[in-house]
Amino acid sequence: MTYVVTDNCVKCKYTDCVEVCPVDCFYEGENFLVINPDECIDCGVCEPECPAEAIKPDTEPGLEEWLEINAKYCEVWPNITVQKEPMAEAKKWDGVENKLQYLSTNPGEGD
Repeated sequence: MTYVVTDNCVKCKYTDCVEVCPVDCFYEGENFLVINPDECIDCGVCEPECPAEAIKPDTEPGLEEWLEINAKYCEVWPNITVQKEPMAEAKKWDGVENKLQYLSTNPGEGD
């Protein structure tokens, strides 16, 4: 099992989760974070830290596409280990459904 960042992170990008991750397995895109499934140790400490409730165990049904997205972009985006401010309109986007269409594949700023 691994944890997966899902669509509610898109355009929110809260980073509370990266601060608690003991293995630094988060990677930063322009408007989204991903978890490297090969680095995740399944500890689960990140899940309750996400204000947008965007982190889920990959055992939940329907997350196959998000697992693929996490695995793909962790290979090209920079690692993030320090908490940053969320995106400016995070509160507006938190809870909006079906945000995959807004996912930017550009890398984030990095550390």
